[in-house]
Order: sequence, then structure tokens, then C-alpha cells
Amino acid sequence: MPAYALRGAAGIVAALILAAGVWASWDSARYVMLSDGGRERGTLSLARCGDDTCTGPYAPASGGKSRDRVVIDRSVATPKGERIPVVVKPESDEAVRTGGPGFLHAWLPLGGALLLAAVVVAGGLRLNRTAGVLALAGGIQLTAAFAALSL
Repeated sequence: MPAYALRGAAGIVAALILAAGVWASWDSARYVMLSDGGRERGTLSLARCGDDTCTGPYAPASGGKSRDRVVIDRSVATPKGERIPVVVKPESDEAVRTGGPGFLHAWLPLGGALLLAAVVVAGGLRLNRTAGVLALAGGIQLTAAFAALSL
């Protein structure tokens, strides 16, 4: 197989990895980033945490309805009893953390995709500097998310 075909295939794989990272991140990030008037914002008091999710009562910031149980993805260093700002997804009892930590947490899949794409770019395309930039960007995003959620 010609070298240009292999490089083209590696480029397509790297682009697909990055697109998948954006797609996976956008499911939560759109609620954090876009301030649509119909979104219900408030505070979640963490009552119970399992392996993957945490639950607790929700208090709206203004105009919404209180809920006894709202579910949120478990994040690092979130102790029981902590109150965190959230936005509730429409037509559900699922919440997404807002603010800076919520923004960084929502984009975690993209950070992982950047690291994975860096390996493909370095190995398949032989673009070591570009791969280094991708890996650095992914590492910074993941580290910033961990640090923001740990504080």
C-alpha cells in the first residue's frame, strides 16, 4: 500500500477520534455553555454517591421546582453534603455541574481524544510537533479538570 494512502488513513482516524471527543463532550457541555432561558439552574446537595453517579435534593435558583432526587455524574473529590451549582437537563432528573469546574468536566472526553489522537498523529502521520501540541493540550485539559474539581 502506498505511503500516502497510509498517511491519509491515519489522518482520517485522527480526525474521527477528535470528532468523537467533541461529540461525546457536547452532550453535557451544551448545558454548561449555552444559557438558554428554558434551562433550570440551581444547587444540588450531594446526599448519596455510588460508583458512577451521585444523587441528592435540588433547590432551584429562581422560578423552578424543588426536587427530592436529582442524579449527576460522579466527579473527583466531591464529598457527601457538598452543595454544587447545576443545571437540570430538560425533561429529566439528570443534572450537569456548571461554572468553571463543570465546563472542564464536560470537556473531559475531548481531553482524552486529544491524547489518543496525538498517538495516531505521531505514529501514522509522523508529525511529531503536531502530536506534541495535541498531547499537551489534552494533558492540560485533563489536569485542569482534575484540579478544578478537587478544589
